[in-house]
Parts: sequence; structure tokens; C-alpha cells
Amino acid sequence: MRFEVEKKAPVENVKEAKIRAVLNSLRNYGPSSFASITDDIGNYLQVAGGGLHCMLERYDAKDNKFYRAYLDSKSKIFSDGTILAFGGGELKLLSDEWVSISIVIEAFVAFLNHKDLPSKIKWRDITSNFQ
Repeated sequence: MRFEVEKKAPVENVKEAKIRAVLNSLRNYGPSSFASITDDIGNYLQVAGGGLHCMLERYDAKDNKFYRAYLDSKSKIFSDGTILAFGGGELKLLSDEWVSISIVIEAFVAFLNHKDLPSKIKWRDITSNFQ
């Protein structure tokens, strides 16, 4: 597994404790505002933002498909189309696409350990955004 964080050197064979610590330190205003974890065949998870205001995406290398996480509950603070600004740019998110860092950490740890991603996370196919 390769763990990458904005403005930091990539880490190969990352440990769970490192993932937890780094993800908990992410903030949309920096110094690090996004991270990713990639397996040996190219599947990955990526997060932008921090705290209660994160976006989580995954890529399925076998199917060449991109997905954005969403939850059954919509944000009471952010309406559809609210922008997440972070070090990598800006993304418009739907009100159900705002995810807390605790959920992101659950997903990254599951991915690291080759387990199923948490069932509370639903996945919206966004492949057409990249074509």
C-alpha cells in the first residue's frame, strides 16, 4: 500500500496508526488537505478536506470506474452545490456527499486491511466526470 498526503513524501507499507494520525490532521485550509491510499493493482481511496467536511472517492482499477461516497443522511449545513475548497482545488458536492473524517478513517483502515468498506458509505458512480 502506498499512502500519499499533500506536501509530504509518499509512504510505502503504511501502518494503521500513521493513517489515523495523518487523516485526523487534515484540514481543508492546509497545510495538508488531501490524501490517498493505493493498493498494488491501482485501486485507491482519496479524501479532501478535514474534520466534519470531507469528500471521499474511490477508484476501481478492474472496472476503470470512479465513485464518490455519499451517506443516507444529508448535511443540514451544506446544500447541493456547496463547494469544498482545499489545496487541490474546488469541488461541488451534493448535500449527501459531506463525510466526516471518522468515516473516512474507517474506510482507509478497511482498505488497508483488505476488508469490505463500511456499509454506511454508499457509492455514486462519477466515471462520466472523467471522460
